[in-house]
Amino acid sequence: MDPANLSPSARKEWKDYIASQGLDITALVGDLGGHGFQDRAANAAKIEKSKRILDLAMDLGTNVVTTHIGIVPDDRNGEIYAAMHEACAELSRYATAMNAYFAIETGPETAARLKGFLDGLGSNGVSVNFDPANMVMVTGDDPVQGVYTLRDYIVHTHAKDGVRLREIDPRFVYGSLGFEPMDHGKLAEQAESGDAFRELPLGEGGIDWDRYLAALRDIGYDGYLTIEREAGDDPEADIGAAVRFLRGK
Repeated sequence: MDPANLSPSARKEWKDYIASQGLDITALVGDLGGHGFQDRAANAAKIEKSKRILDLAMDLGTNVVTTHIGIVPDDRNGEIYAAMHEACAELSRYATAMNAYFAIETGPETAARLKGFLDGLGSNGVSVNFDPANMVMVTGDDPVQGVYTLRDYIVHTHAKDGVRLREIDPRFVYGSLGFEPMDHGKLAEQAESGDAFRELPLGEGGIDWDRYLAALRDIGYDGYLTIEREAGDDPEADIGAAVRFLRGK
């Protein structure tokens, strides 16, 4: 699925095949790792690749590419903030010109800090993939209030649930330039020694789904609720249960 490997005819074949199965693509994932756009030296190549991923998304029939950009720092005057801001401003302009979106997944920082970052980009081509569970599990943010805070930017959502068991520095979860490399073995160790958070099947975690879904309706969001299940012994059964849970709301 690398855009460089897909000719125009191959893209059309994929699009036609997916449609023949009665499926829609809600979004492509265009996460390039490496702490997102925190490293200015790596950004030129990542920006170019991200643009090509958005081109592919449009060819396949969706105008959303979900991604992580790295944790937005508190310090708006720092080098990392500036590098992220410049990269996202360029991507936002590119997406806006195509009536498309790069959608940042919530969780690494609070909704208020993310809104402040997005407000400074000058356009909404970089918007939000709202994941309520990440907010609950990592920052302790209220996803219902987060919907209202980010109401102008929500273009895609994840339907996921979980609980926060203890406070944790988000950098241990997502990594950050100059902090330490993302080490999933270490994260697993931390989980075994204390469990900072736990992803759970839909309806079994800390999200008030009635209030959360009501908030999405209130702001006029009518897009996808994309079920994401990254844990558990039987994700397939959990996804089926999640479909039934959401249909009952």
